[in-house]
Amino acid sequence: MKTYLTSILLALGFSSVTLAQTTPTRVQVANGTLEGRVEATGIRSFKGIPFAQPPVGDLRWREPQPPKNWQGVRQADKFGPRAMQRPIFGDMNFRSNGVSEDCLYLNVWTPAKSGNEKLPVLVYFYGGGFMAGDGSEPRYDGESMAKRGIVALTVNYRLNVFGFMAHPELTKESPNKASGNYGLLDQSAALRWVQQNIAAFGGDPKRVTIAGESAGSASVSAQMVSPLSKNLIAGAIGESGSIMGTLTPVSLAEAEKAGVAFAESLGATSLAALRALSAEQVLEATAKPNVGRFGLVVDGYFLPKPAHEIMAAGEQARVPLLAGWNSEEMNYRFMLGAEPITPESYKKAVEKAYGPQANEVLKLYPGATAEEAMQSATDLSGDRFIGFSTWKWTDMHARTGGGKPVYRYYYARPRPAMTAEMGNATPGLAGGVIRNTDTSAPKAPPAKGAVHSAEIEYAMGNLATNKVYAWTPDDHKVSETMQAYFANFIKTGNPNGSGLPKWSAVKPAGPAEIMVIDVNTRPETEKNRERYLFLDRFMVR
Repeated sequence: MKTYLTSILLALGFSSVTLAQTTPTRVQVANGTLEGRVEATGIRSFKGIPFAQPPVGDLRWREPQPPKNWQGVRQADKFGPRAMQRPIFGDMNFRSNGVSEDCLYLNVWTPAKSGNEKLPVLVYFYGGGFMAGDGSEPRYDGESMAKRGIVALTVNYRLNVFGFMAHPELTKESPNKASGNYGLLDQSAALRWVQQNIAAFGGDPKRVTIAGESAGSASVSAQMVSPLSKNLIAGAIGESGSIMGTLTPVSLAEAEKAGVAFAESLGATSLAALRALSAEQVLEATAKPNVGRFGLVVDGYFLPKPAHEIMAAGEQARVPLLAGWNSEEMNYRFMLGAEPITPESYKKAVEKAYGPQANEVLKLYPGATAEEAMQSATDLSGDRFIGFSTWKWTDMHARTGGGKPVYRYYYARPRPAMTAEMGNATPGLAGGVIRNTDTSAPKAPPAKGAVHSAEIEYAMGNLATNKVYAWTPDDHKVSETMQAYFANFIKTGNPNGSGLPKWSAVKPAGPAEIMVIDVNTRPETEKNRERYLFLDRFMVR
């Protein structure tokens, strides 16, 4: 019957591509039947799959609960809602169905035709400072990775106050006597869902690599050190960031104190009163002055102790790790503010930040000329922001990860010029752009290197999804190289493959070889180890 229908449609002028775009496909998971779509490329996609119950009502600020079964066929052709968040980053582009507390959904792209193929699996966590982001963003789309023989997933998780608020009442009611880290617990629940269900999509639950950028990369490092998740993964990829120096978790007592202060600012004298408020009321309250960031917590459950202590003891997941950072993770104005860049202004900024250690910093990050000062201020700003924490993660895992290989990269390809239709725009905080209608507003200086988040579309093979930039053949060359490294690593735990520059693993001690990813991708011996050994004295305690 299907062959007969196909023949009729082809005779009427419908192409096989059109058929592929409109063909439904079904899969049976633990909770029921899902109906997704076959994309034009032949990749099967399933979107908006619930991996936990909606965290609403009495489930607000609770550990994610297993999803309920459904009857009949559940449509899985649209992204679910994104987590509660404010529009704080100008480079985020969503395809999700609005914003909602009911946000715990994941998306699957698979090249498998059946559930018997045992393909490698990639689970990707989005960035956004644990305050914004979504699995529907085109830059994370899994179809390109699926075309390389990988079952690719993106996962939503709770953000901001909904994902990370701790409170004494929450700790008391928890069966684990912990609170906060709900966003990380969501990710862990998604990994358990993958273990239970990914075989139905042709994936191998024993070959699951987790990856992410920025807060997503920090999430990967957190899942690696958590006893709840470390046995659910076979490999890890981090793009810019770990929880050892960036978004470092605070103590449960400190987080609870912040939660009580937040509740008082809303006039909520009990947990029940907090849960009675609308999600919108709670979210908007986070934008008030003097409300701090809701971040990760050493809660005694998901994180039994600080990450660097877990890694020092070799108690993390003993899996291959590929991680790195970009050449311009932060602008020099992070150090100098509005001050013009001169050797004198740079020295003054370093002295203010480091006091008696300023001369040591100036030896490691010299600024004898305005040009050298600008570069060093850029490097120091980026290292303080995210470069050091990524280095620390890779350095420790190379020493305590049970001999599992660690591959470190340095991403140096600047984005190309914007397309003409972008008009007047300025760089955004998350590394993208913000349309600027105020022509009198000061503009950030143009980036010379690879800014924070610039590598995502290259690594995931998704340049075509970003219409902001005028991509060149060199950009596509870089993307092909970087995605090939990532795909090889996901498949084998080793990024090397035919036609690629040889990438050696980091040695446990001394200067390491890193892969500089650019138009001329090449291995180099790291030049700045002394910088990170110095920063280590300040950043992880």
